[in-house]
Amino acid sequence: MASGKPDGQTVMNKVLLLSPEKCIGCRTCEIVCSFSKIRAFNPRISRVSVFSFEEMAISVPMMCMQCEEPYCMKVCPTSAITRTEEGVVAFDEKKCIGCKLCISACPLGNISFSHVEGKIAKCDLCGGEPKCAEFCPSGAIEFKEPVPSAIERKKAIAEKFKELFGEGNE
Repeated sequence: MASGKPDGQTVMNKVLLLSPEKCIGCRTCEIVCSFSKIRAFNPRISRVSVFSFEEMAISVPMMCMQCEEPYCMKVCPTSAITRTEEGVVAFDEKKCIGCKLCISACPLGNISFSHVEGKIAKCDLCGGEPKCAEFCPSGAIEFKEPVPSAIERKKAIAEKFKELFGEGNE
């Protein structure tokens, strides 16, 4: 499953790709995620969140994007967040002390704290079969092979998010 890249980049064979222009704001991803994780239909506990930007008439699904250099992992004092051999930025709840530094470190706010579970809530790609992508009715979330055009698209979307959230616009 792993490609064995030595440079610290994601080594899994597939990546999550978001197409905000396809998102219809149905929030199916949130419901499916919460049910698969805690067996309850509760979007507030989902590892994916859909943000609606009414002035631009778009909805954007957001979840952990398995960063190449995950800040959450760098700030974790107990090494509860690590990168697996497959390239997934994973969370070990047994090592977590609940300091929430990872939540503050995530540049897109894609880690949260679940008061229901009493631990952080972070996308783990559902063991390589992300339910959000599987059940997305419009194809706004896909789990695909990272072809060069897909990687460039992912970087372009990240740049749009930076603009949208005002990062780097000082």
